[in-house]
Amino acid sequence: MFPKNTWYVAAWADEITTTPIARTLLNEPVVFYRGVSGKVSALEDRCCHRALPLHHGDVVGDCLRCAYHGLEYNAEGQCVRVPGQGKIPTKAKVRRYPVVEKDDLIWIWMGDESQTKEAAVPSYPWHGDKGWRYRKNTYLIKSNHLLIYDNLLDLTHLGYVHKRTIGGDAETHFAAKTTTGRTEKGVRVERWMLDSLPPPTYTAAYTFGTERVDRWQEIEFEPGLVRIFTGAKEVGGGAPEGNRDDAYGFRGLNAMTPETEHTTHYFWSAAHNFRIDEPAVTDAIYDNIVITFNEDKEIIESQYQNMQRDPGRAMVDISFDIAPVQARRYWDALNKAEAADAGIEPTAKAA
Repeated sequence: MFPKNTWYVAAWADEITTTPIARTLLNEPVVFYRGVSGKVSALEDRCCHRALPLHHGDVVGDCLRCAYHGLEYNAEGQCVRVPGQGKIPTKAKVRRYPVVEKDDLIWIWMGDESQTKEAAVPSYPWHGDKGWRYRKNTYLIKSNHLLIYDNLLDLTHLGYVHKRTIGGDAETHFAAKTTTGRTEKGVRVERWMLDSLPPPTYTAAYTFGTERVDRWQEIEFEPGLVRIFTGAKEVGGGAPEGNRDDAYGFRGLNAMTPETEHTTHYFWSAAHNFRIDEPAVTDAIYDNIVITFNEDKEIIESQYQNMQRDPGRAMVDISFDIAPVQARRYWDALNKAEAADAGIEPTAKAA
């Protein structure tokens, strides 16, 4: 079971055009399209007449026309035209999903529409901030979505998995001063690696005034989303006290939306706040992050494949698992609350 009464990223804004696209989200087939008015709509990807997926159809004004017999649906999912027939059956409709376009992202609500709160759509203002430049991508990860949260919330793996890019010395990561706490919407982690050597990705793009730096990692989890703010500044430059405006800064969007129990849409972007008028720098940072994410993808998919061979086998937690454990407890609480509202027994915890 997935929590459905929350906002998930469904697509990048520039993906949705007047050509319909299909995407399975939380086990449900959805079709997205942008009408001539510019509004983005999301409907159940199944014609009510003979079940053809609607993504085969065409956009007509702000409506979507089925490619089989020409039934047309408006943005609310109501059939508004049946060719050659004046009377439209009252049952001629499909489910519509609330969507919001914000910060270059398309957010979707898959749950109870009466509980939709547009004001609760998460913010990611750095996509539109003139002081930052970013590039983006989307992966389909062959894993349950919770393992991706585990990976992002415990960054001690960087020194082993990402030696060529953002890693650095492994012992430095394990010795980092770390604080973890619950927030109103999830979990927050802050890590400091004071007086440490910067990793290869940092030194390739930025010139520090000293050989050693004060390096930070801030991670914020809420359902469907992990924001990461990392960076470094010369030792003694005041970064721990909050003076980080002129430092090497990197912001990572990580939005995980389950496709199924075993596959996950992973929307990510990499933004930087230095040398922003040099496209080659943005491209180089992006290329390094692609290497990094591909390394994580291999780890997570291999891990999940092994877990599926013996799904009942217990795993051992260690001290650095505090944040992932807290995030899983948050998910479990959401699942239980929705199950209770629906009057059903909650399913077992996800792997």
